Amino acid sequence: MKLKTVEVDGKQYAEIQDGKPVYVEDDGKEVAFDAVGTRNTITRLNAEAKSHRERADGFEKTAKAFEGIEDAAAARKALEIVANLDAKKLVDAGEIEKVKGEISKAFQTQLDEANTKAQTFEQQLYAEKIGGSFARSQFIAEKMAVPADMVQAAFGSNFKIEEGKVVAYDAQGQKVFSRSRPGELADFNEALETLVSQYPHRDHILKGTGAQGTGAHTTNGQKPQTKGSLGGDKAARLEAIKAMTADA
Repeated sequence: MKLKTVEVDGKQYAEIQDGKPVYVEDDGKEVAFDAVGTRNTITRLNAEAKSHRERADGFEKTAKAFEGIEDAAAARKALEIVANLDAKKLVDAGEIEKVKGEISKAFQTQLDEANTKAQTFEQQLYAEKIGGSFARSQFIAEKMAVPADMVQAAFGSNFKIEEGKVVAYDAQGQKVFSRSRPGELADFNEALETLVSQYPHRDHILKGTGAQGTGAHTTNGQKPQTKGSLGGDKAARLEAIKAMTADA
């Protein structure tokens, strides 16, 4: 990475974009370096590291209280016996187990209902946060030669929702970070641009790349048989996108 300069009156000055110096990376991509944002990120990460250390110290102190207890199962059994001693004054041990079973059954029913609702809300959140991001994407509108639903079919699995935010992962399972904001995760459009740049068949789905619209690539002069066609109707194009994703 090197600083991009411009010549003015015979002197070299750093090129500024939106108040930020512009650097040129090894691959030729220009990035406006956000120094203030980077400093804030470093400060935040240092604070998070301190918080993690304090939590670890707390866990260590808690663990010391259980030193000498090697058989955890036996310890839990002993606690259960003690808990039942006073209860036996009211009902015998058999009734206690029956009551416990009824309580457990009722709790499991409520838990299953809660899990079902949570899954429904999660699906709705995914459709809004991720599906909406594809539908509203400026990168797709300006750079992609295929509609948003096809782009989502190809790259939707690379996006997840974590702590209410859309997070992108590359083909190696690594989070996609921003080039212009070091230490920060890439926003949706920047992450999608990165994923598309790594996609082997990107020339077929980007505008102005001279794609032939067949959805197939050649090997040793022969064109392999593929499903769908980028030159066909919507269903055929979607099938071609899925096929190319599987090949990748």
